[in-house]
Amino acid sequence: MSPHFPKPPSRRRLIKRLGLLTGALALPPALRALGTQSTASPLLATPPISSLALPIPTPIAAAGTNPHRVALIKTMDRAAGVRQALELLQPPSFTDKRVFIKPNYNTGDPAPAATDPVVLETLVQVIQGAGARQITVGDRSGMADTRSAMTQMQVFALANRYGFETVVFDELAQGDWQYFGAEGTNWSQGFAIARPVLNADAIVNVCCLKTHCFGGHFTLSLKNTIGMVARYVPGNRHDYMAELHRSAHQRLMIAEVNRTYRPSLVVIDGVDAFVGGGPEQGQRVPAGVLLASTDRIAIDAVGIAILRMLGTTPEVATGSIWSQAQIRRAADLGLGAIGAEQVELITADRAGAQMAEQVRRFLT
Repeated sequence: MSPHFPKPPSRRRLIKRLGLLTGALALPPALRALGTQSTASPLLATPPISSLALPIPTPIAAAGTNPHRVALIKTMDRAAGVRQALELLQPPSFTDKRVFIKPNYNTGDPAPAATDPVVLETLVQVIQGAGARQITVGDRSGMADTRSAMTQMQVFALANRYGFETVVFDELAQGDWQYFGAEGTNWSQGFAIARPVLNADAIVNVCCLKTHCFGGHFTLSLKNTIGMVARYVPGNRHDYMAELHRSAHQRLMIAEVNRTYRPSLVVIDGVDAFVGGGPEQGQRVPAGVLLASTDRIAIDAVGIAILRMLGTTPEVATGSIWSQAQIRRAADLGLGAIGAEQVELITADRAGAQMAEQVRRFLT
């Protein structure tokens, strides 16, 4: 199919659409019931797998709160920052839920290249303390062997200590992948998402604050979702990641895969940041911030604003944040905030409030 970048609807139409979608909040995270049958890729050497039409998930938040809230904690202490951010945000309850944590293990390099072990351990402690029935942690690396990267970042050691499950997406069987059709996307053959993510009751997207030098421009929560997507599905010779990284529409494709699920929580570790280079190495600065939200567009917009405040690449620094291709496409798809006026920054102390005031100036 030809590349597709729809004309963005008016702000009034988008706000009306977001309002109409609030009834979807009762649906499960992956909205699996909306699927329709279609034929899988002609490259499949095995019988076709059912393909789902892309759903339209909506932002969620605890009752009575703005779904576009972003908690901002000024700190160099990751453990304390994660706890304070979640206390401030008060995300939906994890009680008796099967929770999937999707970190960033593109490689096993130190943060901000990958999720710091302290961040994962603290999240597991908080989620277990909230009464979760089960926790699973999984990923697919883009530039390393996934099992090696997860080992290097202490995932399996932490799993032994806390009793959570682990999944290495590269090792999944064909039936463990769910296809989503190409219609309405820039993916020539659609794409496949790891079923263990979609089967969870709550999905936690754990990201780093960094730029991306391979066409994404920045890699925050929208881009972190690409780790849920197969590079290869067993029996299918198509290389989905080669297609993504060779496409002139890579940033639109990143946003499009986010329609497959709705996060219950997004956390960005910005204690350290890459303001240039990335994703595995780059120009590191101590940003000293932890962010949490239920809205991936709002939190990514705040992350970009922080990168701009610190001094970043021309691709990230130029133009309106809301015109960045990842952000604009995600907003067109109804995945979260559509403008700075919807984003509510909440803080815990004077240092956080001062930083939030600075960030707000860049959130345009």
